[in-house]
Amino acid sequence: MFILSRLLFQIIQKEQENKNMQKLFSYGTLQFKSVQLDIFGRILKGKKDKLCGYKTKRIKIKDPSVIISSGISDHPIIICTGNKNDIVDGVLYELKDEELIKADSYEVDDYKRVIVRFNSGEEGWVYIDK
Repeated sequence: MFILSRLLFQIIQKEQENKNMQKLFSYGTLQFKSVQLDIFGRILKGKKDKLCGYKTKRIKIKDPSVIISSGISDHPIIICTGNKNDIVDGVLYELKDEELIKADSYEVDDYKRVIVRFNSGEEGWVYIDK
């Protein structure tokens, strides 16, 4: 009986944790394990997804801490085109609220975070060009 109660408690606790998770789409350096470890202290769990109506361009990063973490100064950024033929591939990660704030601090001022709907039908955050 005790084991069954404990198992039920763990299931309920896991469901509560999942409700408090945010979804964040990465099409660039947030997919790097080194960046994830630097920012979140763990490797993120996610699944591949696509974002329609956006396309990728490149920007030059000047923030030394971001360059050190990613190992590169040339980063992707996406812009909204509204063209359904423009598609960005990436990974939709699950983050805790406090981890989303950490992701905000990693992204430089050229980016803004918005909520969008992905090809999977799920909604989540993505960083786009200001």
